[in-house]
Amino acid sequence: MSIVAVGINHKTAPVAVRERISFNPDQLSMALQEMLQHVQCKEAAILSTCNRTELYLVQEGDIASTKERVLRWLEQHHKVPASTISPSLYWHNDHNAVNHMMRVACGLDSLVLGEPQILGQMKQAYSQAKAAGSMSLVMDRLFQRTFGVAKQVRTETEIGASAVSVAFASVNLAKHIFADIEKAKVLLVGAGETIELVAKHLYENKVNKITVANRTLTRAEGMAKQIGADVITLAQIPERMADADIVISSTASTLPIIGKGMVEQALIKRKHRPIFMVDLAVPRDIEEQVSDLDDVFLYTVDDLQSIIAKNLDKRRKAAVQAESIVTKQTDGFMAWLRGLNTQDTVISYRNQCIEERDILLEKALLQLNTEKPPEAVIAELATKLTNKFMHAPTSAIQNAAQGGELDKIVYLREIFNLDQSN
Repeated sequence: MSIVAVGINHKTAPVAVRERISFNPDQLSMALQEMLQHVQCKEAAILSTCNRTELYLVQEGDIASTKERVLRWLEQHHKVPASTISPSLYWHNDHNAVNHMMRVACGLDSLVLGEPQILGQMKQAYSQAKAAGSMSLVMDRLFQRTFGVAKQVRTETEIGASAVSVAFASVNLAKHIFADIEKAKVLLVGAGETIELVAKHLYENKVNKITVANRTLTRAEGMAKQIGADVITLAQIPERMADADIVISSTASTLPIIGKGMVEQALIKRKHRPIFMVDLAVPRDIEEQVSDLDDVFLYTVDDLQSIIAKNLDKRRKAAVQAESIVTKQTDGFMAWLRGLNTQDTVISYRNQCIEERDILLEKALLQLNTEKPPEAVIAELATKLTNKFMHAPTSAIQNAAQGGELDKIVYLREIFNLDQSN
């Protein structure tokens, strides 16, 4: 029995290739059933994100034939020539496959080192495989152990503690200036990808007073609806500036949108309550002279990049510690997997029984040298042996019953050849 991980990601293929073999979430259950049938694997799960598509499977037999079946199935399912897919695929078996899955869940293989979103996506892949019935003992245990490793890495290292995107860094800076950021009033200027990420981080921090200003209202309204924000035009910024505690701007304008005079007027209306401003645009959206004003904290994209560079260095150092945790947990899982080997299980069980027999037999032989009747010694030996061998399965049955795990009780009855009528 082998564990295989095969995939394609941002390191091995451009988006033009990745998007051709991504899986539609609505059709994932059908894809998993197809995979079980055509790849002839015992268990299967699929992780599909914008940056990676990975197949995880448990299979028996030759790995070379498994690779051939996987490639043929991907070609048929996505209607993409194998020659297009094959050069971008990476393959991991057993120890390397387990290690890879754990590294992915911890954000160690992500485009942004330590990013947390991938763990949620892996949990979704797990739930979808469970719902599709394509996952059993080994894969279930592997995913559960993987989630545990990711939690341990988040708890014991600083891999996710520092901001490494301008959007995240902007919100982090605001949190340092405003103790209760959820009470702050925020003005976002622009409605592109960067501002969308800023809006997402603000929403996750429970900021509910957000206004989005954009040249075209249609684009802004789509984003604003998701976070419950108001929408205004760029022309309305001067009249709304005084209400903003935080201003974050990122547009494609070739000229500044927010000038020194506009901010001065806003500060007068605010009775000089401070404004935190972040200009993420190149060229700048906020005039450089705004930084000369008292009661204004203005940061540019260059200021944030220096912060991000330091934070990335912190994450790289934390990643060394995280890799050590992943390696240890990989070894632990593989030891558990080896324990599933039938021969090893039989040998372990026989050795345990023989060891317990020898201990009790030695005690019985010593008792025979005393005045104790041989019949009593033999009866006591039989009773102790019976109790010893009954203890583990009896405990297992009781625990299964208490936990409502009826399937385990059925298995135990089959193992011990117990007639249902008894």
